[in-house]
Amino acid sequence: MPRSPLALAALATVAVPGLDVYDVLRSPHTDADFEVVVVKDSTGKRWIVRAPKRAAAGAALEAEKGLLGALARAKEAGLVSFEVPHPAGAAELTDDSGRAIVYTEVPGAPLMLAALQPGPGLAATVGRALAEIHELPITVIEDQGLPAYTAEEYRERRLAELDAGIQTGKVPPRLADRWEHQLENVSWWRFDPTVVHGDMGEHQVYVADGSVSGIVDWMDARVADPADDLAWLVAAAPDDVLDSVVEAYHGRRREMRDPHLLDRARLASEMALMRWLMYGVRTDNADVVADGEGMLADLEAMLFEDADEE
Repeated sequence: MPRSPLALAALATVAVPGLDVYDVLRSPHTDADFEVVVVKDSTGKRWIVRAPKRAAAGAALEAEKGLLGALARAKEAGLVSFEVPHPAGAAELTDDSGRAIVYTEVPGAPLMLAALQPGPGLAATVGRALAEIHELPITVIEDQGLPAYTAEEYRERRLAELDAGIQTGKVPPRLADRWEHQLENVSWWRFDPTVVHGDMGEHQVYVADGSVSGIVDWMDARVADPADDLAWLVAAAPDDVLDSVVEAYHGRRREMRDPHLLDRARLASEMALMRWLMYGVRTDNADVVADGEGMLADLEAMLFEDADEE
């Protein structure tokens, strides 16, 4: 049964002793895995309360909690310029799904990709923020016991995901062939694994005063392919905005340019639709499955429309 915002606010007062709740509202970031509310205290300060709906989501929340501490220390050391949420306390839930965790709010407001303009302004700060993540020492991830992959292991992981998707019979064959060909092109997969956020998008990037002020939702962080964190931009940003982001990104990275970074980012953005479908299959959610099938059909039509017309 869904928890009410008032119930989550009550949990916040347990998690953070002395917290005097003045107001509470449900967050738009409530999703299939988490219930989220924003709590205002009597001083006007805002807090985020996140409660898992499933035990697996609760485990991911606990893993993120340790990583956020490491990222806060990276901010203090000057390794990153943006803020991350700071866990302020936790309260046990009664349904074995884990603990609700209360965070301080990251400053700013979520990025609106549609409003992002090319040039040396905000788009460039997005590129530099992504590069800062990818320049972090991989021990930030390894010390928390989070996943770490070599380039070949990550390619094999993607192939296994594709095989599982094909077995459902719900992935259009032309898409499956396209992805298999790209995954088997080993020249694409010669990259240096880095720390990656793993679930990057406009809702995860917070902006204030024309620059990136914070990044949230680190539950999928790992050592893997840096292209994953660019997939959302390749999928939705105008070409000139993408160029500005990537130029600033490369200017902040220390390693040599990866010639297939954007190729893999585009592949990751396409396969994300299949992962959404597979989430629906795993959770037996017919609505998600239907949504995933529809998005894959639309992608197939877009990619192969010209070929069909010839």
